[in-house]
Amino acid sequence: MAPVKELHAASRAALSNAESVLDTQLGARTDANTVGAELFAVVGLLDAQIGLRRTLADSSTEAAGREALATSLLRGKVSDATLAVVGSVAGDRWSNPRELVDGLESLATTALLIGAERAGRLDTVEDELFRLGRIVAVEGALEQALSSRTAPKAAKVELLTTLLGGKVDPTTAALVENLVTAPRGRDVVGGLENLAAAAARRRERSVAHVISAGSLTAAQQERLSAILQRIYQRPIALHVEVDETLLGGLVIRVGDEVIDGSTIGRLAAARRTLAG
Repeated sequence: MAPVKELHAASRAALSNAESVLDTQLGARTDANTVGAELFAVVGLLDAQIGLRRTLADSSTEAAGREALATSLLRGKVSDATLAVVGSVAGDRWSNPRELVDGLESLATTALLIGAERAGRLDTVEDELFRLGRIVAVEGALEQALSSRTAPKAAKVELLTTLLGGKVDPTTAALVENLVTAPRGRDVVGGLENLAAAAARRRERSVAHVISAGSLTAAQQERLSAILQRIYQRPIALHVEVDETLLGGLVIRVGDEVIDGSTIGRLAAARRTLAG
């Protein structure tokens, strides 16, 4: 499941149903990348058409009618697989119109990640999304430009083209372009982190965000990953960044849990102890 904003109960159930339909539709002969791109296009349509998304999310009307409306609008314009997924979404019960669109976007992201997985490129996509997030996080001007609510979409796409320069996987480029041109209330850095985490979850791994006082060798990262896997009893993906202000050691965050083994962290703990 791709990252999605917190949904109400009805929307969570609807998304789960739609994910099952997506899995069924993405058979061996179905191009997952095409389905993902088409679903993103549907998200764009619903973002622009307030009345349409309200109609499709109106649970007081008949589900069959909503599904028929969605499929009639899209038939001949998208693949049969995409049509089936959108029909499922339109015919289900969502808590509100915005969550219906959030769910469709999550499905689009999932489809693209499945495409990368089939191509054996999911590791690459995850790494590129994480690294790009770190770059944007430290480049204030870049983050501001990509997050601007007034800049034209074309200008953002041009900036992304310059930044990425054809150096990243097409799936990475597609996910980032959607995030930047249709932020839908998200900040770019947080959005990139969520996408990287979604790629990791797709491989049924958890992500350990590691901040180190110095660079870690490949052997050190391998040992750390093995230790964390023993602790959490599941595979762990490492995302490592360097922060020399730690003076020494590591700070590791897995979900909501933080393991602080840095010099700064130990000094802070000692001060708290002394202060009673």
